[in-house]
Amino acid sequence: MQTEPLILDAHLDLAMNAVEWNRDLTRPLAEIRAAEAHRTDKPDRGRGTVCLPEMRRGRVGLCVATLIARVEHNAWSPVAGWRSPAQAWAMTQGQRAWYRAMEEAGEMTAITDRPGLEAHLALWSGPEPAAPRPIGYILSLEGADSIRSPGHLERAWADGLRVVGPAHYGPGVYANGTHATGGLGAGGRELLREMRRLGMILDLTHLCDEAFRDALDVFDGPVWASHQNCRALVPDGRQWSDGQIREACARGAVLGMAFDAWMMVPGWKRGVTTPESAGLHIDRIVEHVDHICQITGNARHVGLGSDLDGGFGTEQTPQGLDSIADLRRVLAALRVRGYRDEDIVAIAHGNYVRFLREAWR
Repeated sequence: MQTEPLILDAHLDLAMNAVEWNRDLTRPLAEIRAAEAHRTDKPDRGRGTVCLPEMRRGRVGLCVATLIARVEHNAWSPVAGWRSPAQAWAMTQGQRAWYRAMEEAGEMTAITDRPGLEAHLALWSGPEPAAPRPIGYILSLEGADSIRSPGHLERAWADGLRVVGPAHYGPGVYANGTHATGGLGAGGRELLREMRRLGMILDLTHLCDEAFRDALDVFDGPVWASHQNCRALVPDGRQWSDGQIREACARGAVLGMAFDAWMMVPGWKRGVTTPESAGLHIDRIVEHVDHICQITGNARHVGLGSDLDGGFGTEQTPQGLDSIADLRRVLAALRVRGYRDEDIVAIAHGNYVRFLREAWR
């Protein structure tokens, strides 16, 4: 096994942080924090954990990176919404432009098919080049509210979109999300059929229980969960029940473990609980990993989907995680827990890579 295996992070809101939070993610983390330390418009100002140099330092060389622009339905969300699908579509196009700018600068590279995936894996497995390696990203849409028509979805596919999660928080245009209720409507079913026709991956994250059930009934293509922890350990509708874990994994899903503190330990109150008061350390995530492995009987369905800087910073991350580079500490914690080297590599990146190879055959 490589001493430092590649990490694939299955959920990062990079463009949201760059475009809406106004963070230059090409700069060092300390510089980004210092530049906004005086600001109070968002609770995570001066506490961000993600930038491209830190991803390279931690060998987080591949990620699933989002477009995110939900329509506001007067439901609470950690990410503000827009008043119409047209506005949301416009925001996703601005976020897409940032990824293009990163590609042009050599900072990132889009991964849209299996040959591109294999070439990127080879780049990161070879000797350290003179210039910094680009971060590979697979483009995902978190919440499909911005998709104004099937034609817009096809345009997004042509522009590199490969993964769609139909819902976010609350009620959505196509599906009901976290803390909402109700299944897919006609529009949601049409969306999933068009995704299947195009060859997209369905991200089941954030779907409420009824929508989760409908989605698996309607969609027979590849499904995963980019950032999804266990309801048995943190009782809340945002997490998955053991039955949902079994059903999704029977379909070949991989679940990315999220590091938002309230998804890791029960009883967290935003703005009140702290990592110190909760006694929350980074190795707590191994309990979620263990739980899924016990349900499935193996380590083939677990990965990392950190959601770091997804509307929160170090005020809501576990102790021991000051930067995305600290995801490496999870691999060490797995080793201490007795996980075999091959399973640690699978959790670090191998399970999602296997999934993508199969989905993109």
